Amino acid sequence: MNESARPEDRPEGRSQGPAPTTSTSDLLELEIGPVAHGGWCVARHEGKVVFVRHALPGELVRARVVEETARLVRADAIEILRGSPDRVAPPCPYAGPGRCGGCDWQHATLAAQRELKAAVVKEQLRRIAGLEVEVTVEALPSPVPDEDPSGDSGLGWRTRVRFAVSDDGVVGFRRHRSHEIEPVDACVITHPEIERLGIERHRWPGADQIEVAASAATGDRVVAVPDRNRGAVEVPRLAAPVRLVRGEPQPGPGLPYVREHAAGRTWQVSGTGFWQVHPAAADTLVEAVLEALEPRSGERVLDLYCGVGLFVGALAERVGPAGTLTGVEEDPIAVRDARHNLRDLPNVTIERGRVERVLSRGRPARGGGPGANRDRPGLDQVDLVVLDPPRSGAGQTVVRRVAALARRRIAYVSCDPATLARDLRYFAEHGWSLAGLRAFDAFPMTHHVECVAILEPVKKDGA
Repeated sequence: MNESARPEDRPEGRSQGPAPTTSTSDLLELEIGPVAHGGWCVARHEGKVVFVRHALPGELVRARVVEETARLVRADAIEILRGSPDRVAPPCPYAGPGRCGGCDWQHATLAAQRELKAAVVKEQLRRIAGLEVEVTVEALPSPVPDEDPSGDSGLGWRTRVRFAVSDDGVVGFRRHRSHEIEPVDACVITHPEIERLGIERHRWPGADQIEVAASAATGDRVVAVPDRNRGAVEVPRLAAPVRLVRGEPQPGPGLPYVREHAAGRTWQVSGTGFWQVHPAAADTLVEAVLEALEPRSGERVLDLYCGVGLFVGALAERVGPAGTLTGVEEDPIAVRDARHNLRDLPNVTIERGRVERVLSRGRPARGGGPGANRDRPGLDQVDLVVLDPPRSGAGQTVVRRVAALARRRIAYVSCDPATLARDLRYFAEHGWSLAGLRAFDAFPMTHHVECVAILEPVKKDGA
């Protein structure tokens, strides 16, 4: 069993290993080893792997067992017997064993957090994809420079938040690997534009969750409350204006939205739809993709999982009016936004559908605008491809089709190094190799990291 694999990936049913020998009340004294994917560090006890939260490599801790299977133990470090020089006091009073599960590394310096994330990315690429890659996780600019003169506090960046609500209307976040709610009155990683609303300082009778999206650039805010019996949720009077969505958002002209600025354009994002949560992430990732792909005038571009059109819109300027660009997105609200956002670009087409199905069709007509020819039969070869899939990754079917469609370069934007590594292995099986990789700390205090991988076709001997 490889110690650096994340515990969620491990089989836990038909193990031939020893039966559990500890209980969830046991305390273990542990020497902490390397970091593992998912916000854990690895230790060993009586021949078993122990995944420990709230610890750092090199520490000696006393840890409470919270879960045990036949093959592994999960534990929380509750006492630090020998601390790491990278340990700091968490900036949030709700961080720690048994408390809010939203952050993983508040007890580490930001520099140490980035080193831990780099180690995870490097290990996942080696273990899953067989690639030896040096990785550096780059910091993003502060989201609140006026309030954070250092420019690197790791706080106040989250512009999209999902709050949990208890049965009595108290707002908080889920505890780690639990349905229990930790009540909070503020969140230090949430952007000030959301905190100004005072969501956490009110009761929300009848709600079970609250989703909030705010634009750091425009100050627009949307609050979405699933309200199956419309009007059953009591929405309190908030401290700043919001656009309210009750129930399941439906595509249409009346759906509230926030406006975002990135890549020299303004983007409409309806409801609490997908947008990068760190205010600097969209521009940073666009710059990384453009720099790596080096788009040329007249090239053909395919943007998969295109959301509201960020990458296809930025690439349209580079390939010019002689180029053709197609974005593919399944979510109908995001498709509507993308077509609205790119309506001035006649050489851009937005296709609605599951990526796997759209890629299985034939060749589309040329150009026609974002909303044109929506039922066209599919796609032909392209010069450049951008993939920005969900955390589950693109998968083998999509990779196989993309590898056959693309001619020059592929940019893969990923928020999960394990599924990225898996898909890079698939690409290698179809004749594409990793030409470069950059990693960004777009989620400080958490274990998440954003990567941009660039692939090129493997050159044949004599080519």
